[in-house]
Amino acid sequence: MTGASGPRTELQVMRRFDPKRLWALVRKESMQAMRDPSTLLIAFALPVVLLLLFSYAVSLDVRAVRIGVVQESESASAQSLAAAFAGTRYLDVTFVHDRREVADRVVSGDLRGFVVIPQDFEQRLAARGAQPLVQIIADGSQPNTANYVANYAQGVVQTWRAGRDIETPRAVVTLEPRYWFNAELESRRALVPGAIAIVMTIIGTMLTALVVAREWERGTMEAVLSTPASVTEILIGKLLPYFVLGMLATLGSTALAVFVFGVPLRGSLAALLLLSATFMVPALGQGLLISSVTRNQFLAAQIALFSGFLPAFMLSGFLYEIDAMPAPIRAITWLIPARYFVSSLKTVFLAGDIWVVLLPNLLAMAAIGFLFFLLAKRSTRKNLE
Repeated sequence: MTGASGPRTELQVMRRFDPKRLWALVRKESMQAMRDPSTLLIAFALPVVLLLLFSYAVSLDVRAVRIGVVQESESASAQSLAAAFAGTRYLDVTFVHDRREVADRVVSGDLRGFVVIPQDFEQRLAARGAQPLVQIIADGSQPNTANYVANYAQGVVQTWRAGRDIETPRAVVTLEPRYWFNAELESRRALVPGAIAIVMTIIGTMLTALVVAREWERGTMEAVLSTPASVTEILIGKLLPYFVLGMLATLGSTALAVFVFGVPLRGSLAALLLLSATFMVPALGQGLLISSVTRNQFLAAQIALFSGFLPAFMLSGFLYEIDAMPAPIRAITWLIPARYFVSSLKTVFLAGDIWVVLLPNLLAMAAIGFLFFLLAKRSTRKNLE
């Protein structure tokens, strides 16, 4: 019994957590990451490219929509309404006198719609609502833009008509809308914080899955697992350098967002870093689990794309409102860590340190991360056995 328990006790001593051994593993992984150009490219160049794209190339703001105004009537009132269309910054107006001149341009996509001021415009104006004043035709192949064209055109007509109405209304109601957190309604201020979540997902999930899967593929992971280092030391040593890369990417992205793209940071930097560090837990855990299960770079990249990047991009509330999704899809979003991170980033940047919102998101990300790491550790132990 003593002889049988001797080796087991010695193995337990060798497997005991050792900070020096952990530091050696961290140094090894850090040096390996620094020698890999693709790692540095993904960690430092890709965030800049993504933020530039989401700041300038991707915009949900619809301004200077190209439309035509067909002025069939030459009356003074028709000319005044046409001038009102020309005076709005939301529309880029082309004036013609025959609708056939703009119909083909709508078909080709050069114009998004047109407004017809009919020949009997004066009679319609005198009828006071008996007939619509103008005809609005929009390109329905782009539904969102078509809605903008119709709403902008109706708003111009209503504002113009209200300005000409000399009769004193019996009741005057003035609406003064106020927009909290993003008074200018600039989509950039919502997109750039969300883009940081996409950057962190790429670094945490996709990069980790690729790098660790490459070691499984080359057989170096088995060599590391055969050393006296414990599974916990190996996992921490593998992931800590990428955790640091993710935090550096967060700082760089935040600096770009605030100082280059003009996105306000109304919360504290400490809260932002806490959120980012917590999100890196499920991101790294998911990447580690993918690599441990697949042990193949190509397969790991595909799974990381479909289970990490695409859900973070489409189901996190980054571009599409979660409340507008079908109920089964909304239920799936509760399992996506990026959902909580995107919400938290928008809160910190645009509203401030609202801990009533941030704390539940932190707990959810930590719980999902703990589950990923538990599964990854169990899978790695099975591979060791």
